[in-house]
Amino acid sequence: MFPIHSKGIDQELNFRNQPDQRKCWGFNMRVFRWSQAMIFFIEEINRNPTLLPNITLGYRLYDTCGLIALSLRTALSVVSQPMKRSSSEVCSSPSIPIIIGDSGSTLSMAISRLLNLFHIPLVSYFASCACLSNKHQFPYFFRTIPSDVNQANALARLVKHFGWTWVGTVGADDAYGRTGIDLFTTAVTQLGVCVSYRIIIPKLPTQQQLQDIVRTIRDSSAHVLVAFAIEEDIKPVVDEIVLQNVTGKQWVASEAWVTSTLISTKENFSSLSGTIGFAIRRAEIPGLKHFLDNIQPLAQPYNVFAREFWETQFQCTLNTSLPTSSTTDPVHYSHSCTGMESMQDTQSIFNDVSQLRVTYNMYKAVYTVAHALHNLLLCQREQRSALTQQCPDIHNLQPWQVIEVLRKVNYTNIFGDLIYFDENGDPVGSYDIVNWQKGADDVPVQYITVGRFDSSLPKGQQLVLNQNKIIWHGGTNEVPVSVCSASCPSGYRKVRQEGQPVCCYDCVPCAEGSISNTTDQAECFLCPEDFWSNKHRNYCVPKEIEFLSYMEAFGMVLAAIAILGVVAAMSVAVIFFRHRDTPLVRANNSELSFLLLISLTLCFICALTFLGQPSHWACPLRRIAFGLTFALCLSCLLSKTLVVLIAFKSTLPGNNTARWFRPPQQRLGVFICSLLQGGVCVAWLTTASPYPVKNTWLYRDRIILECHLGSVVYFCCVLGYIGCLAAFCFILAFLARKLPDNFNEAKFITFSMLIFCAVWITFIPAYVSSPGKFTVAVEIFAILASSYGVLLCIFAPKCYIIIFMPEKNSKKYLMTQK
Repeated sequence: MFPIHSKGIDQELNFRNQPDQRKCWGFNMRVFRWSQAMIFFIEEINRNPTLLPNITLGYRLYDTCGLIALSLRTALSVVSQPMKRSSSEVCSSPSIPIIIGDSGSTLSMAISRLLNLFHIPLVSYFASCACLSNKHQFPYFFRTIPSDVNQANALARLVKHFGWTWVGTVGADDAYGRTGIDLFTTAVTQLGVCVSYRIIIPKLPTQQQLQDIVRTIRDSSAHVLVAFAIEEDIKPVVDEIVLQNVTGKQWVASEAWVTSTLISTKENFSSLSGTIGFAIRRAEIPGLKHFLDNIQPLAQPYNVFAREFWETQFQCTLNTSLPTSSTTDPVHYSHSCTGMESMQDTQSIFNDVSQLRVTYNMYKAVYTVAHALHNLLLCQREQRSALTQQCPDIHNLQPWQVIEVLRKVNYTNIFGDLIYFDENGDPVGSYDIVNWQKGADDVPVQYITVGRFDSSLPKGQQLVLNQNKIIWHGGTNEVPVSVCSASCPSGYRKVRQEGQPVCCYDCVPCAEGSISNTTDQAECFLCPEDFWSNKHRNYCVPKEIEFLSYMEAFGMVLAAIAILGVVAAMSVAVIFFRHRDTPLVRANNSELSFLLLISLTLCFICALTFLGQPSHWACPLRRIAFGLTFALCLSCLLSKTLVVLIAFKSTLPGNNTARWFRPPQQRLGVFICSLLQGGVCVAWLTTASPYPVKNTWLYRDRIILECHLGSVVYFCCVLGYIGCLAAFCFILAFLARKLPDNFNEAKFITFSMLIFCAVWITFIPAYVSSPGKFTVAVEIFAILASSYGVLLCIFAPKCYIIIFMPEKNSKKYLMTQK
């Protein structure tokens, strides 16, 4: 069964008049070559002494015109009459055990459903629809062309291989086209590719429908389209594509039209150049070219299709009274011919044997049937059917007897291909990948094999491509690009456009602290805690470690000021020591003054411990040194203030208070006040000692190394105790401000405590609000400022008198009241 004529002529069915016999048009030379090849293969088998010896195969040839109605009528005709005509008009059991056909999937489905009733096997050479693998619906269907499941997966792998993520699909309005693009869409979607549009070509499209189809293809941003259709269905679309001069599209063809000479013409090449697709495996069949070139239109047995071919090929009318085909109206040409014209002098699709692909499938179908019959002929006891318990008579075969042996066919043909059917009646999915390239004038398009696909191999070896041999649309070697959105580089992530497929997206930079190190990442990955994203957000770099260092300018300035304070305090101590016997030094309680200078020196040194990288020993040292040195300093100031205040109050008659503030009691007071702070510090160290931490929450791009307080409560106790000492000292000094100036240093202590309290009151909000290492800088500044305030307010005036005004450094002057 062959669709020798491509189209049927529409009939008007009005249910009032008997319909005329269905007529066809469009003689297809390619399909006629298939039919003649079948005859050649059958005659070749009949001449083969080793295959079916003493058995002659016969055939009956039908034209189905690609119409379901004619295909069904043909099938009914086949099963209702014996091979040789008899005088009986009564329908008898079918005498033809097997049918080869039809070319289309839709036709094969219809025929197979009918033949199921009679258990007659159908072997198709060109019906590739995956639906025909369903053995529940088509239990007696076999084919020598791979199922479209293999082709759809192969096409999806091909599209993914070239990086195309935005493609269109075109399919014919039949089982082959619809199932093919559905299988392809499912397979390609799983690989992350999106389908821009889905076009179904009507069997008889109107001009408006063709224009709409071409407009969709032309206006789409998808530059690659995959087409599942037979050549007769795709041709009107291609003609309209060429008419509208639509170029810039890369066509991916299914096996049904990728090697069609009807489509690959010189006129179509400008729009279809570079077409790539999967083709059925080809073969060089010896003797076929000679057989085709020697066809005789009037030879016996008479072939009405050979006559029509001859008249179409030579554009003449044969002088004969033999009948013409009943499905076509005869065409009368202006001149006649004899049937003796030479075919060797002509070139047409019919005698072009350069791309024998479907013809090779026909070869496998015919030889597979022959091998099945041969196995029946050589039937042995272990191969006997369980139903018959005996080998069937090959001269009186029943259809169901052929089915079992057909399922078990397994042989290697002369081309080295292993032929067998799987459990679904399908062969191995094996294809050539062909590319349309410009040929010579007499051959406008060359089909260049650029790869292969074999589903029987391991998955990683199934698809093999020689990409250097491919010439793409427009004659370029550069792979065309077909994406809905450009690839997102590293450092960006994909954000799907609202209402669009997943392949349509915007590229958004990764947020700070996250990266994408490959292209087209859907999400950015967060860097580890101690790392941060680089400028381009494509890899993580270690975060910058930040702390107040001796090596930076700011740290150097603070260290220099602290060292200057140490030098200043020691210089004052040296001055006081050299003038220790002078009235000014002796009158200001030299012992407490020296102790105060030592504590101030320690305060300046304490500031240095806040510089540098925090460590497990540096963090406790900072807090303890700060608490103890300032407690010692303020204890000395408190004692000096009390001494001044009591010294003047004790001059009243009967006042013995001064005996409680002699030097031993002063030392004891300083010791007790410092001891209380020391007790708090010891408790702090033993219960919740300060420790170094990495502050990663303040800044996202860097790590602040700082000292954790360990216990905020203890820190507040230490700071609060210092505040209490300062406040108490300030109050006492304020009360003693009106004592005689020359001897009274209470006003200097008052000024120093004003500075001290002002500094530490402003320290609290500044400390809380300062970020990172500046928190440490604020604390150092407060230590230095308060230390300098005490040093300058108390000792600067005395040093000035000692050095520059020695005449005032006398007992007489100090005893003078102002």
